[in-house]
Amino acid sequence: MNIFVAADTIISPLGFSSFENFESLKKAQTGIACYSDSELSTSPIWLSKIDSDKIESKIEEFKTKQQFTRLEKLVLLAIQGVLDQNKTINIYSKRTLLILSTTKGNIDLLGQSQHSNFAKDRVHLWKLGEVIKDYFGFFNTTLLISNACISGVLAIVLGKRLLEEKAYDTILVAGVDILSRFVISGFRSFDALSDEICKPYDASRNGISLGEAAACMALTTNEELVKEAEKICVFGGASSNDANHISGPSRTGDGLLLAIEKTLSEAKVLPSEINYISGHGTATFFNDEMESLAINAANLGSVPMNSLKGYYGHTLGAAGILESVIAIHSLRENTLIGSYNFKEAGTSKPLNIIKQTTKATLTNALKTAVGFGGCNAAVLFQKQKQQ
Repeated sequence: MNIFVAADTIISPLGFSSFENFESLKKAQTGIACYSDSELSTSPIWLSKIDSDKIESKIEEFKTKQQFTRLEKLVLLAIQGVLDQNKTINIYSKRTLLILSTTKGNIDLLGQSQHSNFAKDRVHLWKLGEVIKDYFGFFNTTLLISNACISGVLAIVLGKRLLEEKAYDTILVAGVDILSRFVISGFRSFDALSDEICKPYDASRNGISLGEAAACMALTTNEELVKEAEKICVFGGASSNDANHISGPSRTGDGLLLAIEKTLSEAKVLPSEINYISGHGTATFFNDEMESLAINAANLGSVPMNSLKGYYGHTLGAAGILESVIAIHSLRENTLIGSYNFKEAGTSKPLNIIKQTTKATLTNALKTAVGFGGCNAAVLFQKQKQQ
């Protein structure tokens, strides 16, 4: 059974559609800049932050008097972008489901008096799902996925499995997270924040850049819903847990290797058939090193690979979906996006990091993700041959 991608969108500092974002990437534009924002940090910090005025301008088009949080506005825009792109999707059907991926949700509401106009339960993930469901009128209760930084990829994998089980015909998978003092202080406590635009896999990398974004894709078993000439399918996916540490990745890469191997096995795709890898690439020493071990152990060390964190920062629960959407557009356009800020290899095992955006013949793209608590995930996208 084929699981098709029927529509997709990205809301980020680089644009309010997948097209705008991909065009920005092809021009090597980054959304990361140095901000002095007392609500987020007591000192200047490098972030990828969406302009609030642009968000408000877009939300005004919804013509609703209902109040939404910043995070809710972003996910509303992402979902609406998919529905505008593919008007044949029936969200009112009991055969349609929304899966929402986020690591922190509305956590910025905690302890802030400026948000007192929202009820206390608005901070809960279940309430976030309810607010989004009720606004659009989805028939089914929203399914929430919050599993650290693999949440987005895991949501896609779960969506694929539910469609294969014929539980639904169409599933919208959306991911969102925003910048907050809570998130920033947490990563700062690990001494994990970069003092410049992050440099994934580079020898001079010194930590993460954080970002905010929302992204959404529609998955379906109904090929008639797919309007694009180049049809992309979710062809395999898996997750694993290495149980190494609450915040540190496995030093051997065995957990990510297992997720990759299970993904390729399910898809019946050989390592030699992978044309592109969208890595997790946070630009911390341990994460990038672990990925290099896992990728090489999977016999994928020569495959062109990038990290998009130098463009978007780490967008947490949105990252897996956002980066998967870019992988899908890379397949459609046969274009490999250069890994921003990469100059010199900085991992013990060699990786074929894409330095410059270039054209290539692409059929299979692998997306990997790694998260706190030892969780790992991978998903494979395949471009179908035109009939």
